Amino acid sequence: MFLKFFNELREAKVPVTLKEYLALMEAMDKQVIDMDVEDFYYLSRAALVKDERNIDKFDKVFGHTFKGLDSLADAVDVQDLPEEWLRKMTEKFLTKEEMDEIEALGGFEKLMETLQERLKEQKERHEGGNKWIGTGGTSPFGANGYNPEGVRIGQEKSRHRRAVKVWDKREFKNYDDSVELGTRNIKVAMKRLRKWARTGAHDELDLDQTIRNTARKGYLDIEMRPEKRNTVSVLLLLDVGGSMDPYVRIMEELFSAARSEIKNLEYYYFHNCPYEGLWKDNRRRMNNRIPTWDVLNKFPSDYKVIIVGDATMSPYEITYAGGSVEHWNEEAGGIWIQRFVERYPNLVWLNPVKEGAWEYTGSIKLIRELIGGHRMFELTLEGLDEAMKELSR
Repeated sequence: MFLKFFNELREAKVPVTLKEYLALMEAMDKQVIDMDVEDFYYLSRAALVKDERNIDKFDKVFGHTFKGLDSLADAVDVQDLPEEWLRKMTEKFLTKEEMDEIEALGGFEKLMETLQERLKEQKERHEGGNKWIGTGGTSPFGANGYNPEGVRIGQEKSRHRRAVKVWDKREFKNYDDSVELGTRNIKVAMKRLRKWARTGAHDELDLDQTIRNTARKGYLDIEMRPEKRNTVSVLLLLDVGGSMDPYVRIMEELFSAARSEIKNLEYYYFHNCPYEGLWKDNRRRMNNRIPTWDVLNKFPSDYKVIIVGDATMSPYEITYAGGSVEHWNEEAGGIWIQRFVERYPNLVWLNPVKEGAWEYTGSIKLIRELIGGHRMFELTLEGLDEAMKELSR
């Protein structure tokens, strides 16, 4: 069944490798989890799914493969199981009182054997009674009834919590490219910006080279190397206030994820459109601004620039001097945007406004023309992923 599961994942275009599958099998061999299907779901998802966009496909394959099972032992014909293994399973999951009750009826094997016979004989739904598989009776098989040595089939939750097995349909939540962003999702998307390089002091053991040196020279020759670090540098510009107030939570999640995932991160705030001054502290933005020219000159052109804002404002703020709603700007906002575009080839704009509304907002159309239409992305999981691809080119 596990091999079938692996093959169906591949057929469903979930990028699962043989190495990941073997790692999962090793975890099962070491009994990292019990034989519970729900535990196996989370273990296999962690081992086999690398991109959250594939969770939907993974869930569909998982549901198809393990439909109706509560224990992985259910996937195997009871008659094919060695008696010794079956005994160990019952000892592991049942109390002494439950085992005594089952033994009084002929044992666990007898219980499962009888279930197989009933499944073959029964042709229709049954309610009440003490023999057939159904509901509301005292048969050992079914749901919403009572039998201390029963096998529960089709009931959402155990009423007496005495069933030997639970056979319920399991459904897991689908994921989608347009789901609401969360800090974890943003971190996953931002991993695309990683660019590893070994820089700095030689303070990490190079085990492979040490082994080669020792084998070649005949004595222990330790080789050290620099630690591998993410060398990508990011400049983050965040729009705050006014029309951005409804997106505060999303912006906080984005900012938190960026600071956690990107070690070399610089950030500044602006309102509506970048002008001649940016700031680091919104409480002191009126008297502690940093000249935008200083920012442009301080950070080299190999920085990745991410501008986040709804680009929703009066078109005059972009096209005219003095168009700002807060102060007299000597140069139009569009001029400063052009300077960022010319300075930083790797630049994107993340917009929390739904993409379908962009064509109906004049200021958004102007911003897209200034930065290049392909550089603005909607602030969704899919949009963020596409933005990271653009920055990684």
